[in-house]
Amino acid sequence: MDKGFEQIISWKLARKLNKEIYRITCDTGFQWDFALRDQIRRASISISSNIAEGYGRKTDKEFIYFLNVAKASCYEVKSQLYLALDTDYIRKELFDKVYQLCDEISKTLHGLIKHLENKQ
Repeated sequence: MDKGFEQIISWKLARKLNKEIYRITCDTGFQWDFALRDQIRRASISISSNIAEGYGRKTDKEFIYFLNVAKASCYEVKSQLYLALDTDYIRKELFDKVYQLCDEISKTLHGLIKHLENKQ
């Protein structure tokens, strides 16, 4: 079995984020706010999915494109976390924890993008 994208740090972190997003959207006010719950889940899933899809394209140019889409989805999750905080769906401590995970993903994506750009 090919273990390509599964070895990418950003993908591993995004997998953790997916698990955390699903956990908090089941346990809080999210369960009643279907629109926000579904949107933050889709944005989170988009991060790991775009990393995997870009990897599967096999060219650096296409990979970079999908990594940038993943990075944009990470910022979308951050914005939605603010709404969750503002509506008291999550506490500040949980917000900080998940936001920090998004920051880590963004930084590792940025590093991978720069590495691939420098190869070209």
